[in-house]
Amino acid sequence: MILVGELSDLPPGESVRVQGEVPIAVFNVDGELYAIDDTCTHQDASLSDGWLEGCAVECPLHATCFDLRTGRPSGPPAKKPVRTHAVSVDGGLIYVHESAPVGTTPAIAEEVG
Repeated sequence: MILVGELSDLPPGESVRVQGEVPIAVFNVDGELYAIDDTCTHQDASLSDGWLEGCAVECPLHATCFDLRTGRPSGPPAKKPVRTHAVSVDGGLIYVHESAPVGTTPAIAEEVG
């Protein structure tokens, strides 16, 4: 489990990068938290620097969008999905539960309630 920080420090529409086994991007989409591997699968770009569009983030280099729920890219140039990670909030603190290694079934982020 990785401590991200206080929920109040991640307002809706914002993201933060944390270090796990690999860098992980955590997004607040209208009060729901999602976490994905931070590095685009097409090229070495930080997805936490991308643009949120609904429940997707657009890579800052080549405009592929990744679905924050599944990690799947919207289309080329990226072809491989990024891992997703479960997120929880306890006592006002955000935690990421890092998924199994790449190549396994991704975890779906839990809703914040």
